[in-house]
Amino acid sequence: MNILIIEDEIHNQRLLTGMISEIRPAWNIVEVIDSVADSIAWLSENEVDLIFMDIQLVDGSCFSIFDKLTIQSPVIFTTAFDNYALQAFKVNSIDYLLKPIKETDLKQAILKFEQRIPASSPIPDYAQILEKMNGNKRYRSRILIHGAKSYYKIDVHDVAYFYSDNKITFARTFNGADCQVDMILEVLEEELNPESFFRAGRNILLHIDSIISFEDYFGGKLVLKLNPTFNQPVTVSRLKNMAFKKWVGK
Repeated sequence: MNILIIEDEIHNQRLLTGMISEIRPAWNIVEVIDSVADSIAWLSENEVDLIFMDIQLVDGSCFSIFDKLTIQSPVIFTTAFDNYALQAFKVNSIDYLLKPIKETDLKQAILKFEQRIPASSPIPDYAQILEKMNGNKRYRSRILIHGAKSYYKIDVHDVAYFYSDNKITFARTFNGADCQVDMILEVLEEELNPESFFRAGRNILLHIDSIISFEDYFGGKLVLKLNPTFNQPVTVSRLKNMAFKKWVGK
């Protein structure tokens, strides 16, 4: 049994590889890939019996892979977020694993995969799954802020970017005001419309209208000019370079 793992976090790569090897020592993990681009290149020339696939990769959503290729292999999705959109996966794919991955959940997902091998049931239509997700998902339109004496809200279209500083998340509005947000960037990235927001770096999540211009930087990076300005250079990594340009040019 040949297995492919598509996962961008090294500790999760090691965890999943080790658990699979322990549960099914006869299985052959042929490759571990961390990006959409490399997955497309590899799957264009190779096939496997089963894919474990993280949903958010270093250069975008895993579903970009399905936009480019027809995937014949069954997929077990992995994710850090447990929300209603995952019901689409549970119905239409083999299974999904919620991080941190538990051994009991992994065993159950593997058994589900093995039980369907003799049945010659059709491969799920992953394009349909994505369509169902996008059709049902409602993105956050406002954020509740806890002020010094009272609560108030800000609309997300008024936010130029969200950023983290010393493990605290802030929203900077287009008029330059900062306010503390009781949500981490990972959750905000999941709940905000990806047409409007892009995770440029580990500590900043940008609104499209905050970007004045950008230019090539060393090491294949991009450096951005923002309005309002940020207190340190904002760069996009080489791995996200093409995804960022595609997002800006939509």
